[in-house]
Amino acid sequence: MRCRAASWRCWVLLLLALAGSYGPAQEFMPTEYHVKAAFLFNFAKFVEWPPRAFASVKSPLIIGILGKNPFHDDLAQTIRNKTVDDHPVLIKQFYSASDATNCHILFISASERKHLPEIFNTLKGASVLTVSETDRFTEKGGMINFVLEGTKIRFQINKNAATIAGLKISSKLMSLALRPGA
Repeated sequence: MRCRAASWRCWVLLLLALAGSYGPAQEFMPTEYHVKAAFLFNFAKFVEWPPRAFASVKSPLIIGILGKNPFHDDLAQTIRNKTVDDHPVLIKQFYSASDATNCHILFISASERKHLPEIFNTLKGASVLTVSETDRFTEKGGMINFVLEGTKIRFQINKNAATIAGLKISSKLMSLALRPGA
């Protein structure tokens, strides 16, 4: 299901729908990484990959994690039995950027911040949406960076980096992003 309104209400509804799979509302209090996992899954709905990024129309959409996994089981719970445009969603842990060139979304853990130039160089030419929570990630060549604004989780987007990788980011998603440096 695609959200038609580019508003925070859309994201809240998506998060509430995800929270519904955990039981009654009073039992579930989303953590920072529940929310970030929901964002990662929903980013896939607002990004278009070139046809060559998938071996077939039913190939899985792979969300990779490079470095230390801060999500633990939160991401697996979020994507369980989910699809995006008929692609089942899978998670893979990667230990090197060269292994991650065939995933679709790559969350680059803050544990890898010293290796960002090498990672970006390795991913050059691959249609991989890079996401992190590292200071100045989008300024260094990453595509989406989570930032805390008070107690809210927001994100910045480097559209140029995505375009170079052959990815098209929806204007709806762009409208929700913070301006770099904001």
